[in-house]
Amino acid sequence: MKKIASNNCFGGEQLRFRHNSTVLGCEMTFSVYLPHQIGAAAADAIRLPVVYWLSGLTCTDENFVQKAGVQRAASKLGLIIVTPDTSPRGEGVPDDEEGAYDFGLGAGFYLNATQEPWSKHYHMYDYICQELPAVIEEHFPVDSSRQSIFGHSMGGHGALTIALKNPDRFKSVSAFAPIVSPINCPWGVKAFKNYLGEDTTAWEKYDAVALVKNAKTHIPMLIDQGSADQFLEEQLKPSLLMEACRQTGYPLRYNIRDGYDHSFFFIASFIEEHIRFHADALNR
Repeated sequence: MKKIASNNCFGGEQLRFRHNSTVLGCEMTFSVYLPHQIGAAAADAIRLPVVYWLSGLTCTDENFVQKAGVQRAASKLGLIIVTPDTSPRGEGVPDDEEGAYDFGLGAGFYLNATQEPWSKHYHMYDYICQELPAVIEEHFPVDSSRQSIFGHSMGGHGALTIALKNPDRFKSVSAFAPIVSPINCPWGVKAFKNYLGEDTTAWEKYDAVALVKNAKTHIPMLIDQGSADQFLEEQLKPSLLMEACRQTGYPLRYNIRDGYDHSFFFIASFIEEHIRFHADALNR
């Protein structure tokens, strides 16, 4: 693992690393924010809760840490923030032949691809659930018993599905403008058909609405959605998740934010509420 960037931020340190991923078969980057509590108590071997952020289509690990302003709240509350990339990258990693933004590089959809040529590299689910946490736990003072996860758009889909499939690992989950039901929107259908094949039963394993309907264990869930989001009706369809949660009694806190769109301006406006939501769950 090689450190490739370091910046002081709100008394803590924003770091960026490159490492070789066995799961993805390529070199990957990720970012980590270490709050000031670690430096102040290094001699005490302090271990802090960790929150994983999953980004949306076209993003890398850098967009969120540079635009969302998460470090201020994370520093106040003593949370480590881990931000991975959104897909495998590098020479030999296949991409959409036409260079589309919604499939291939930058659009891993946080699943394990089963179809060629994607199945060799596109295993973002295993990377997020297994390989990256192992790297984080080896190199950083995280309390692995206190983990949460959140994300935006495609990353909101990833956060919801990963948390719903691993409720014993995560204390809470939240999302900004998530793709709640990929099997019912153009982005998801395109990605799932290419990554997973034509069998739609395999798709349901990565669909938050389907997973909520079968959830046996509930964890706190928070979703923020902007009313002026240009993708709201065609791609995001939050009403499907709201109805599934209502039918099953799943504890969803849902906020519609009047006039907000799909951008990082939206995320930055409410990021502190999400960080406090996770801090409450992690410190309960």
